[in-house]
Amino acid sequence: MSEINLEAVDIAREYYNSEDADNFYSTIWGGEDIHVGLYLSDDDTIFDASRRTQERMLKQVDAPDADSRVIDLGSGYGGSARFLADRYGCRVTALNLSEVENERARKLNREQGLDELIEVVDGFFEELPYEDETFDLVWSQDAFLHSPAREQVIQEASRILKPGGDFVFTDPMQSDDCPEGVLQPILNRIHLDSMASPKFYRKTASNYNLEEVAFEELTVHLKRHYSAVLDETISHEKEIKSRVSEEYIRNMKTGLQHWIDGAEKGYLAWGIFHYKKS
Repeated sequence: MSEINLEAVDIAREYYNSEDADNFYSTIWGGEDIHVGLYLSDDDTIFDASRRTQERMLKQVDAPDADSRVIDLGSGYGGSARFLADRYGCRVTALNLSEVENERARKLNREQGLDELIEVVDGFFEELPYEDETFDLVWSQDAFLHSPAREQVIQEASRILKPGGDFVFTDPMQSDDCPEGVLQPILNRIHLDSMASPKFYRKTASNYNLEEVAFEELTVHLKRHYSAVLDETISHEKEIKSRVSEEYIRNMKTGLQHWIDGAEKGYLAWGIFHYKKS
């Protein structure tokens, strides 16, 4: 297994552990999810759109049950873990690198009576502390882009997945035909040198015993989601300024606009990948 660029991991951890980030995401995203949603109308809330993504992902996989073991890689505030545990009674491991987010997730799990089904683990998904073929379902939403070693992430996901198990994930990506250099403002924002693409994930997955079941291309919702977050940020700016620094809000608004522009110009891609372990 290749050596991980721990500096990049630490940058992501430091960002999501920051008071500004925690206060922003828990307010604007509602504190349950930090994921891209699916929008039916301009009136959809971020929470409802995010829940719709979870529902769409579930339609692609074998439904878990009380005997299933599920892992959510990059689980954020644990909204997806709670959604799965509450609906199916399955045991869910929520692995995430931000200790601040994880503490909030544990608190929400207790408040919703789901802490006995969900184990929140401090860790990163390039090196998973689990035996081979441990999980029936590997799940992730919009987290892999932060990794400096995405091939290793896919390799690890395959390693811990049981034969016949499902691997379902979403991730903001560059499009397969994205011109070189045009995404630099976004890369600067997430402190990485590159983004994955649908072609990259397809090729990489095939190298690690993962058979593609479907890729549902849903890039239009990437633009709609970041537009919704930007609108929500602007409409609640006065409210959140008491807890989030003006510099953070200013940089966030600029960053969100970069995502919107990139999606509008066809430089970005987003959708639901579904693989089965052979």
